[in-house]
Amino acid sequence: MFIKSSSSSPAPRHLPQLIHLLKQNPSLKQTQQAHARIYYIGLDQHPLILTNLINAYSRSQNPLQSKTLFNSIQLKDTCLHNTLINGYLNNNLYNECFTVFNTMSHTTGSISSPDEFTFSILAKVSGEIRDLLAGKWVHGKCVKHGFVTEAVITNSLMSMYGKCDQTHDARKLFDEMPQRTVSSWNIMLSSFVNDIEIWEFVKYMLTEGLNPNEFTFSILLPLCGTKLGWFDHGKELHCYIIRNEMKFNVESRMQLDCCLIDMYSRRSAVSLAHIIFERMRFKSVFSWTEMMNGYLQNGDPEETVNLFRKMQRTRGLEPNEVSVLTLLHACSLIAGLIGVEQTHGFSVKKGFVDHMCLCNSLIDLYSKNGVLASARKLFDHDCRSKDVISWSCMISGCALHGEGEEAVALYDKMLTSGIKSNAISVVGVLSACSKSGLVEKGLDVYNKAISVYGLEPTVEMCSCVVDLLGRSGQLDEALTFIKAMRLEPGPSVWGALVSGCVAHNTNYETSVLGYKSLIEIEPDKASNYIALSNLYASLKKWDCVADVRRMMKERKLMVLPGCSWITINSKTHSFVVADKMHPTTDKIYQLLNELILVMKRP
Repeated sequence: MFIKSSSSSPAPRHLPQLIHLLKQNPSLKQTQQAHARIYYIGLDQHPLILTNLINAYSRSQNPLQSKTLFNSIQLKDTCLHNTLINGYLNNNLYNECFTVFNTMSHTTGSISSPDEFTFSILAKVSGEIRDLLAGKWVHGKCVKHGFVTEAVITNSLMSMYGKCDQTHDARKLFDEMPQRTVSSWNIMLSSFVNDIEIWEFVKYMLTEGLNPNEFTFSILLPLCGTKLGWFDHGKELHCYIIRNEMKFNVESRMQLDCCLIDMYSRRSAVSLAHIIFERMRFKSVFSWTEMMNGYLQNGDPEETVNLFRKMQRTRGLEPNEVSVLTLLHACSLIAGLIGVEQTHGFSVKKGFVDHMCLCNSLIDLYSKNGVLASARKLFDHDCRSKDVISWSCMISGCALHGEGEEAVALYDKMLTSGIKSNAISVVGVLSACSKSGLVEKGLDVYNKAISVYGLEPTVEMCSCVVDLLGRSGQLDEALTFIKAMRLEPGPSVWGALVSGCVAHNTNYETSVLGYKSLIEIEPDKASNYIALSNLYASLKKWDCVADVRRMMKERKLMVLPGCSWITINSKTHSFVVADKMHPTTDKIYQLLNELILVMKRP
């Protein structure tokens, strides 16, 4: 509308409405055009218009332009400062928020004095960065300025304490509130998501005469889908939503339906989720994506793809990066590498390939499907912004393909680029070192991860170290490491130890210790008993073999035959040991015999 009428100067009274529209659907190009028009008609110092314009630049992810515009304003009031701080918050520029506040506090005159909204934003910033000291500092400032009784301030402070795992302080503020709002209850509910008290809070909320809103249900319904014994509560909430359907607007109802679809899908009731989906009067791309994800979670990738096709045929709906990400995983399950490549091409066509989550998944799936070169090309050229997951996926891909030196180089490059390592990246590089025989480098990576980068050792990291030592034949060192572990060694740790013993055919006492430990941890896993029995048999300790077999008989353990499968033309063929039930068994065994003859040739 504004672009078409740019030949004539719009009346000043229309500009706030224009900027409001830009805030709802931010576009940098339109915001810049509006800015030029505002400057042209001489309203470049109007506080209301400039407040909306700063907000529009922030919403279009251009905080630098917001700052430039803010600096050009001669008389800056509190509202302008708050808008800039909030823009920095929305663009994850947390340090700049406090910088603006300091400038604001040292400005003479009451026109730019901090108000309750200023401290509310700073409390949100403290919660986002999980900085308890900064949050307490904001709390003290609120008490000093007399804002602590304001509901907006108290809610922000409670949220901050909750994100900093200070539930007791949040509860204290909640109890001291003179008047609670629905938002106050929602914040407390989100703080008690791992506590059975959450349902008592819901009852108290209802007794105070406050009705839950869509945010209340968005907190409760996901819990009902994940926590055992809470599914009945979820069905009760569903009934409440149906009885009070008229109280929710269209957007709220769509949000609730998405939460219900997610809850039923998580409880393997995808048919009920589909009924909710079909009865929705208005379906957004989020609704379609939620239903697609429900089918994917319940092992039906074909229906996920079918839903995506139906969504594309729906007028006015375009897929987003999340729906394409769901499609990617479904196609990889159905068609393997071909499905990954086709979805990759579709994401390039739609302009989603540079989205971080989608890019990370593509790197991971290309690596797992045996195309490391495609994964590396994507990592180097298309993945413009890389996080620790991006690096970890690429490092793990190199480890999977035996490229130990390259995995180590990537890990070192990640650290020098300023990205902190995590347990996943450490496991990836340790696995690469183990498969490539880089013992010294692997131990150095593990030791630095613990002592320099402050990571807590995980069972996966420790099993990688044991595997690293075991593969190199340092079995005594591996056992010493297990005994010195801070954590209780799990099956993966002892499994890595016995694998090293089997590979080097030595240290029978260590092997026996490993298998006995596995039996103690996993008493119902038959393969551990079989492995120990075979070890005793190789040592000709027949009494011990008989004891192990008797233990298996007493526990009624049976060894399931091994099974393998292959998918050809969308049809899966499965085979078990000595299987002769397949319709083409004769041809399969004929080809197998020919291959055996070829392998035996000198």
